[in-house]
Amino acid sequence: MHTATARLEQCQKRIGYQFKNPKLLKAALTHSSVADHRRDSNERMEFLGDAVMGLVVCQELYERLPESMEGDLTKIKSAVVSRRTCADVADRMHLSEALHLGQGMEPGDHLPRSLGAAALEALIAAVYLDGGFLVAREFVLRLMAPDIDAACESQHQFNFKSQLQQFAQRELGATPQYELLDEKGPDHAKCFEIAVTVGRKRFPGAWGPSKKEAEQKAAYSALIALGQLTPDEDDADADAE
Repeated sequence: MHTATARLEQCQKRIGYQFKNPKLLKAALTHSSVADHRRDSNERMEFLGDAVMGLVVCQELYERLPESMEGDLTKIKSAVVSRRTCADVADRMHLSEALHLGQGMEPGDHLPRSLGAAALEALIAAVYLDGGFLVAREFVLRLMAPDIDAACESQHQFNFKSQLQQFAQRELGATPQYELLDEKGPDHAKCFEIAVTVGRKRFPGAWGPSKKEAEQKAAYSALIALGQLTPDEDDADADAE
């Protein structure tokens, strides 16, 4: 069985970072079940790491998606920093194998995935404390690149307004304009018809239970007319702004 020191050395190789202060890594991987006091466990570092990870992801999304609004960015960020995603990243690095646990608990993949997610956040804090923000930023982006890419692609795929705007500005030199054509129904259950105009061409209106959804449907129809989508994508969730 590997010693604790050997496990820490292997962990540093797997994560691609060598600590100047190995005590930070040990603290990040120390579960409350083995710590003399809860403040000696990785819970405080988990708190800090969550904030560092959130800032890194927010900055990356802000720079990568200049056309996305606050609501869209929030959705993508929530997906990237979720417990499930953190657990996936921890699994890829086999973090559970390096955890320092109390009696009756053995490191390994059989542990609850939540322990790995918490350890990842604590590990990010340890890297931040050891090397500073820029080092931590590079670390987070390197480990979470596939998750950030997947979340961005998923959001973009179903944000038809964003797709139409990017296509129209890139290929047609025009910005889509949305116009409310009609609305019907009682105040508590209104429906809205909205049409989009790109350049000199106005596309047929689309109905939706909200202006946002009607705009998405109008953009979707315009993308089909422009040859950028095929109708079989019409079951996509178009609830983003």
